[in-house]
Amino acid sequence: MDFDDQLRRYFGTADLASIPPQALAAGIERMTVDLGLETDRGRRFALWSILHMLAAAPDLDVAFEDERDRDAARAFMELSERSAEA
Repeated sequence: MDFDDQLRRYFGTADLASIPPQALAAGIERMTVDLGLETDRGRRFALWSILHMLAAAPDLDVAFEDERDRDAARAFMELSERSAEA
């Protein structure tokens, strides 16, 4: 999954700053639905990661059944926080 491709798929552009609030909300809603339907672990993690970056990700216990996936998500969140602080 390419990040820019996913942004284009859900929001119509890879430029997040240009997305109107209504389009952002609609794209997040579509992405959340797709997260719930996705069965591929890697794709599911990618969708959750984008939602996390948009402050719209569901809780880990809701998003991931497997403890390894929840651990990976926690590691992603920690790395994201560290990079934001730098």
